[in-house]
Amino acid sequence: MPDSRSPIARARDDLVAGFTSIYLWPILGWQDIKQRYRRSVIGPFWLTLSYGILILCMGPLYGKLLQQDMSSYLPFLAVGFVVWMLISSLITEACTAFTSADGYITQMKLPFTVHVLRVVWRNVLVFAHNSIIVVIVVILATPSLSWALLTVPLGVLAIAVNGLWIGIVFGMLCARFRDFTQVIATFVQVAFFVTPVMWRPEMLGRYQWAADWNPIYHLIETVRAPIFSGSVNPTSWMVAIGIAVAGFALALCLLAKYRSRIAYWL
Repeated sequence: MPDSRSPIARARDDLVAGFTSIYLWPILGWQDIKQRYRRSVIGPFWLTLSYGILILCMGPLYGKLLQQDMSSYLPFLAVGFVVWMLISSLITEACTAFTSADGYITQMKLPFTVHVLRVVWRNVLVFAHNSIIVVIVVILATPSLSWALLTVPLGVLAIAVNGLWIGIVFGMLCARFRDFTQVIATFVQVAFFVTPVMWRPEMLGRYQWAADWNPIYHLIETVRAPIFSGSVNPTSWMVAIGIAVAGFALALCLLAKYRSRIAYWL
């Protein structure tokens, strides 16, 4: 019997079915990590170790070049860099959310959202390992404790939620046009240098608006501001929520129009 529901209704149901498949996508994401670090002694902690060494090398160098006080700059860099790696991984791996799951998509009927949630969950688990760096650096910097720290998990959640619509949009785009994977990878490399990760927005002076208009900066600030300054940035939260709403509206429209074609693009 043909499905009489509208394309928007089917796309919405795909999202709902993906979210409720809690028994599936966490296991798939965990299996991805186990497979990636199979026969490794410390597994994903190799990535944590490499990031830690990189931060320890970059911190004194860029602190000196930018004439920053190391006691405050190193925590700023550590938090920003680790959160940036979460965001950049979500963006780049979103490009292969569907193409890497072609075996599942072509052989069994699953909500397409499951494959994107698998990518998001995998990267959140890796971030959980890498957050050890943040904890160590922040403790050594003797931060001032505040209630704002309780919003840090919400900031990570906001990034993960935005990662979901990014995975749907970029996953479909790169499944249809494979060259876009390289375009997006290049964009991420450029975005690292124009986003306040290694430098502070106020260093731009009257051009600080360039950082304020950068949505990635605001996503980072939802996590970094409570840790680094002990405050919540309401503007960053409004931007994070705003792009999530707009992004899901776009993802829902694309999913409604092209959902039936994804399997043929693989």
